[in-house]
Amino acid sequence: MGPYYFEDFAVGQQFSTPGRTISEADVMSFAAWTGDNNQVHTDAEFARNTRYGKRIVHGMLGASLCLGLISRIGVFEGSSVALLGIDNWRFTNPVFIGDTLTCTVEIVGTRLTSKGNTGVVQRELRLANQRGEIVQQGRMDILILTRANAIS
Repeated sequence: MGPYYFEDFAVGQQFSTPGRTISEADVMSFAAWTGDNNQVHTDAEFARNTRYGKRIVHGMLGASLCLGLISRIGVFEGSSVALLGIDNWRFTNPVFIGDTLTCTVEIVGTRLTSKGNTGVVQRELRLANQRGEIVQQGRMDILILTRANAIS
């Protein structure tokens, strides 16, 4: 599909990713490499007595997964320079092992940088489960090359 360059983005554009099912291995691997071994994520017996009655997926695993899912559509691959920040990120519903997640990206703003060789693309991201429930959402703006400055 891509890459898209700064000039290719317009407010209101939306892109949807394919899905990915969260596995037990995903959760345990994330716990191992982040050091976040909180029992609500890693201990089924402990989690059985919590609010949700079962283990929940790490919130940041979901946020990170958004970026991976977005890379699969190719829109920003080869044209993005840097992630500029994560703003107003909200965890609106729990994610469980076995959930299949998709991400929708909506372009909510664009502006050329003062140097003119890159632009800021403001993106609202929504991560949804297989039932269409939004589980996480917020802004992840990026710096994008202009077409004239594309790396070939």
